[in-house]
Amino acid sequence: MNYTNINEHSWDNWADEKCVWTLPITHQEFINAQNGEMELYLTPLKTVPKNWYFPLKEKKILGLASGGGQQCPLFVAGGAEVTVFDISSKQLASDKFVAEREGYDISLIKGDMTQKFPFEDESFDLVFHPVSNSYVENLSHIWNECYRVLKHGGELLAGFANPTIYLYKKDKDGYILSYAMPFNPLNDLAEEELKLVSNTDGVQFGHSFSEQLAHQIDAGFMVTGFYEDYHPIDNAVTHYDTCIGEIASYLSKYMPVYFATKSIKI
Repeated sequence: MNYTNINEHSWDNWADEKCVWTLPITHQEFINAQNGEMELYLTPLKTVPKNWYFPLKEKKILGLASGGGQQCPLFVAGGAEVTVFDISSKQLASDKFVAEREGYDISLIKGDMTQKFPFEDESFDLVFHPVSNSYVENLSHIWNECYRVLKHGGELLAGFANPTIYLYKKDKDGYILSYAMPFNPLNDLAEEELKLVSNTDGVQFGHSFSEQLAHQIDAGFMVTGFYEDYHPIDNAVTHYDTCIGEIASYLSKYMPVYFATKSIKI
């Protein structure tokens, strides 16, 4: 199966359903960001520390799988030159909507991050990559491509999910620990179960911490920042009903289910 096509359609559908991660920022939020008042998110609840990305003026920034008209317009408001690279046409349309409303230029590129990124070596000062690599099977490719397109000394800001949320199955008795880590639905689920899951959650992978952290280091990055975050307990932030979202909400009562890293190309 071509799982990236399924995920592309999933995000287009979630945009139609107005999932919170597809709603563009308001005009007032853009004005606030121009005045230095901005809140950027790699994970659902905790804002990214400003010293991870300031100053922004004249930086070249790649929003990797970061469409939706939420994060990248704030970078523009701060004075950066921004490129958005996303697989979802409707997520890119949200960024186009904000750019036309506020009257700025932004580069919008539709593409699949499981393939070679369509950028020259050392093109960017910063790559901003919110929680989305759970939709990709091979993380080493992502980290290697991020390293390639960043300038030396450039920064990679990445959010990712705790793989524990992918190990449970929901049934009438509650949440049952059912799978081993790392979780690969292409290998671990029967065909009919995979079809059912992909209809609600897309095709998502539960990557180990070695894949998320050690493989960044293997690509050449030095990890210099880290924080933990949670899913809203009531699952309200998602605005769309998914099994994985429900499990993340449940587990957030007991443990962090998202993490973020700041890494430097050395």
